[in-house]
Amino acid sequence: MDINGKRILVTGGTAGIGEQLARQLKDRGAEVIVTGRSIKRLDAMRKAGFEAIEADLSTPLGADRILQALGERELDVLVNNAGQGVDHDFREAAPDVDDADDCIYANLNTPIRLITALVPRLRERPQAAIVNVTSGLAIAPRAGGPVYCATKAALRSYTQAIRAQLAGTRVTVIEALPPVVDTQLTAGRGGNKMSAADCATAIREGIEKDREEVNVGMVKVLKAVHSASPALARKVMLRF
Repeated sequence: MDINGKRILVTGGTAGIGEQLARQLKDRGAEVIVTGRSIKRLDAMRKAGFEAIEADLSTPLGADRILQALGERELDVLVNNAGQGVDHDFREAAPDVDDADDCIYANLNTPIRLITALVPRLRERPQAAIVNVTSGLAIAPRAGGPVYCATKAALRSYTQAIRAQLAGTRVTVIEALPPVVDTQLTAGRGGNKMSAADCATAIREGIEKDREEVNVGMVKVLKAVHSASPALARKVMLRF
């Protein structure tokens, strides 16, 4: 896909991977609309030349606000990037089910709502794409984040299914699977982390090359291990 001149919506586009991706897409000539929750970050993106929509995607109102702001405008690419984590570890404390609900809604329900609403207008474009940002944890979960992992695995399955449904149309359905990236979501976690900019570059290149699956960084290794032995991949990841 030639990004130049495309209108692109990036959820969670005011920080982390989403911000870096939005900036790279804009540099390629796209008209980029971002969403976020922080007023300060939204204002900063507006000053940088982006349209920015305030929306909390952990509730149904988030998707509604985005769709209302879009109105009837044409859209070429939808990037479901926004992600939310949640503490859910019985080894440490009793999990909060309300927090889990928020995570599930932000990571799974909202992307489904946006896709459902926007597929009709995407299908009208000469070339369009849906980009769902899942995670390497969609392949094999880690013990410390069962709810987050479950949402990403569910979004992965949803992505694969709608890709089959939209085969033969002008809409490419892309899944991007980042590794551990240095963002607010992973603050406090040790280990090697990919920079948000490098991760965004891999996703942007995947969009440009119309790749259906973009395995970023160490996810390539995890995917190879899982292909050879799903049980081994799970055993390794469940240690974390």
